[in-house]
Amino acid sequence: MSNPSPQRPGSNRPNYLYSIVSVALVLFALGFFALTALNAQLVVQQLKEKVNLIIELHADGDEGARAILREVEKMPFVREKSAEYISKEQAAEIMREDFGEDFLKLDLPNPLYDVITFNVRASYMDPDSLETIRTTLIEREGITDVYYQESLVNDIADNIRSVGLAAAVILLLFIGIAVTLIHNTVRLALYANRFLIKNMELVGASWEFISRPFLRRAMVHGLVSGSIASLGLLLLYLWIQADVPGLRALQDWTGMIMLFVLLLALGMAINTLSTYYVVRKYLRMRVDDLY
Repeated sequence: MSNPSPQRPGSNRPNYLYSIVSVALVLFALGFFALTALNAQLVVQQLKEKVNLIIELHADGDEGARAILREVEKMPFVREKSAEYISKEQAAEIMREDFGEDFLKLDLPNPLYDVITFNVRASYMDPDSLETIRTTLIEREGITDVYYQESLVNDIADNIRSVGLAAAVILLLFIGIAVTLIHNTVRLALYANRFLIKNMELVGASWEFISRPFLRRAMVHGLVSGSIASLGLLLLYLWIQADVPGLRALQDWTGMIMLFVLLLALGMAINTLSTYYVVRKYLRMRVDDLY
């Protein structure tokens, strides 16, 4: 026995077109929030890696300072190409440019120190890791102390924790809304087929046999909806990038591809599970209840 067609020709095509478009819009809204959260995470990472740490050096001469610089550059927590040696003479020149020629105009010794500045990788930008880094560096001969803006680091950590929690709650809320809307859309699309589903059971077809064509179609529709949503997000992202050039430095194509794959999987999974539930619901109902 071959599978009967789950719909009569031309009977309810508009319902399925409406279903595909509606699911695509829901997935687009969910994807837009996820894409915003992804780019916000990249912005936070950039901000973390812009916090300066300053190593104050003993007066061991230029050669000794550059030897320490080479060591610092190889350390795993240092962001690549961020370490820089600034001699006290260079520091005095910078101060003159900032504060004018009156700076150090008295005939006094230069009170500044040779320093090395660097940025840490984003994964190390928390108070405990920075304190460990400071302790490790101070133990090295030739280093007097390590400074960073502790209050700024603490503020960044607290704000990231709060924003991350809020984003997680909103994301779960969006997923709940998406599941509900997609399920209701699928239920409405299958409503016109309720008599066909029940008639197939009455002539002796098994529930699995009845469900199979509907589930296949649900997977295809979910895939199409996810593709439409992903394409819409990609076009929107490229359009925004064209208007805001600064976003080009933040692009994460790996994250984008993972998001698109997730939207495809969600579209297929929610569509298929909702179809399975609705078909089984109609099969359990009596004929009189279908009217």
